[in-house]
Amino acid sequence: MPYALFCNDAKLSKTYPSEADVWKVAQKSGLVVDVVSEDAKVAPRPVLDNGYEIRPCQPDPHEDPARNKAEAERDALTEIQLAS
Repeated sequence: MPYALFCNDAKLSKTYPSEADVWKVAQKSGLVVDVVSEDAKVAPRPVLDNGYEIRPCQPDPHEDPARNKAEAERDALTEIQLAS
C-alpha cells in the first residue's frame, strides 16, 4: 500500500511505496522533530511536527510511487554531490 504525507486531510506529498520513504521526505523537509520520552532510559525518538501524519493512500491518476521514490533518491544524491 502506498503512503503520503498529510496535514489534516490535505495530501502534501507525492505518493511513495513505503511509509519509510515518506519519513525520509518529511525529515528532509524539516517536519521531523526528536521527542524525549518521560522515561529517561529511552532515547529521543523522531516524530512528525504538529498536525502532520503519514497515511496509506491511493496514488493520484498517472502517479507512480516507485518513480517518485527513484526521483527523490536521485535528487538527494545530486544534493550530496553539489555540497561536496
